Amino acid sequence: MDRVGGGRYRMMVAPRVALRTLGCKVNTYDTATIADRLRAAGCEIVPADAPADVVIVNSCTVTDAADAESRRFARRARREQPTARVVLTGCYAQTRPAEAGALPAVDHVIGLNRLEDLVAAVLRPTEVPRVVVGKARRERSVTTSGARTFSEQTRAFLKVQEGCDLFCTFCIVPMARGASRSLAPREVLAEVEALAARGFQEVVLTGVHLGGYGRDLEPPVDLAWLVGALVEQDLVPRLRLSSLDPHELSEPLLRLMASAVALCPHLHVPLQAADDGVLRRMRRRYDRALAGERLAMAREYLPDAAIGTDLIAGFPGEGEAAFEQTFSFVAESPLTYLHVFPYSVRSGTTAAKLDGQLPPATIAARARRLRALGERKRMTFAQRFDGASAEVLVETTRHPETGELRGYTRNYLRAHLDGPDAWAGRLVPVRLAVGPDASVRATAALPA
Repeated sequence: MDRVGGGRYRMMVAPRVALRTLGCKVNTYDTATIADRLRAAGCEIVPADAPADVVIVNSCTVTDAADAESRRFARRARREQPTARVVLTGCYAQTRPAEAGALPAVDHVIGLNRLEDLVAAVLRPTEVPRVVVGKARRERSVTTSGARTFSEQTRAFLKVQEGCDLFCTFCIVPMARGASRSLAPREVLAEVEALAARGFQEVVLTGVHLGGYGRDLEPPVDLAWLVGALVEQDLVPRLRLSSLDPHELSEPLLRLMASAVALCPHLHVPLQAADDGVLRRMRRRYDRALAGERLAMAREYLPDAAIGTDLIAGFPGEGEAAFEQTFSFVAESPLTYLHVFPYSVRSGTTAAKLDGQLPPATIAARARRLRALGERKRMTFAQRFDGASAEVLVETTRHPETGELRGYTRNYLRAHLDGPDAWAGRLVPVRLAVGPDASVRATAALPA
């Protein structure tokens, strides 16, 4: 499709579409779903920086800075591809449609849950209004599912849940993604079976609020029930869970993870903070004591598991004593890696209106301390496995500088190894050697 005189467009055979993604793993999954749907409609998917007839920007809106980055991506797409059409979708498009529609760089704004409109905007642009955005909270189904192709990845992702009903004070996601809703168990089983048939050795179950899986179904089920059903079917060698809040680490789920070989010993548990006052201001659903109990239970059931977390540094009202409460909790906890986010305002959230907004320098200093703590915990965890036997799922791309193969162990250690390209996508038995800097080298137990 080419831009021609008077703002009109000429359709070409197999329009080339480039996709650019900002934000979280759910957005990445949505992009994969969009790409597969466009391929099925006859489009050619090209690399993000390749010449294209249409550029789709899958945007993020988690903070005001993410909104600004989404706008920059759209303007950059127009600047780099002046003859291409630019379609803006994703969470920013959903929450700020008028603002997005006013961008001169953008030809179409398509909200979430509008896959058919998105495909039409690519193939038949004159038939689609410039802005197509519905009411996210009214959606009752998971519309972006069924991705089969994951660019440069050997792990498959499967979105089994969409939306969120928690309304944490710092988060706009419930307004962007809508109410919590779940993929029916039979559909989940069919999706995992289809991914296994395509040769994927690992499937990662993901969602906006994965721990909310099944509450909206009739009859209601929970995540432990779903995972148990998947384990019983024995469809793939590895199943991994993406993210669960502390109060969602139930004993039945942890017991299942301890007993089922297919379930990877890896948990990501977004605490955000560990001071009770800050947790109340965030409107989280647990306190410091409950978080500590559930993390300890996770470590008891899964002694070798990687257990990560997200932390917000410098949340409004976080005094020095409150920060030290979080710091000491994390230092003494079984957590093995940290994702640290300096607090950043998101307009339209309750947190943006709270008193006690902290100076940027204070926020940055606290983030640095937490990241340094996270690095120490990461190194300590990795060094436990020096000399251990493991299995690495080898990725499709080599390290750009060393040319080594790369991949992850079941407990989420990133390992480098020598071997042939034919190992990509395979589970390779290895022995691990951990360096003083906690870098992990793997020696294959297979002949090259």
